Amino acid sequence: MQITENHRQYWSKNLRITGILLAIWFVVTFVVGYWARDLNFTFFGWPFSFWVGAQGALIVYCVIIWYYAHYMNKLDQEHGVAEEE
Repeated sequence: MQITENHRQYWSKNLRITGILLAIWFVVTFVVGYWARDLNFTFFGWPFSFWVGAQGALIVYCVIIWYYAHYMNKLDQEHGVAEEE
C-alpha cells in the first residue's frame, strides 16, 4: 500500500490531537491531583481538593473523550475515510 500525502496529513493531525489530549489528561490526573491538597477553600460547599479529585477530573475525562470523538469524525470526513451511515 502506497502512503499518500493525504494519509500523512491525517496521521499527523491524529498524533497531534492525541498528544495534546494526553498532556491535558496528565495535567488533570497527576499535576492538579498532586497540588490539590494545597488548595484549601470551599467550592460549592465542599473542600476544593475533594471536588477536584472526586468530580472535576471525571468531568474533564468525559470532555476529552467527547472532544476526541467529535474531532476524529470531522477529520475522517475531511480526509474521505468516514464510515457510511
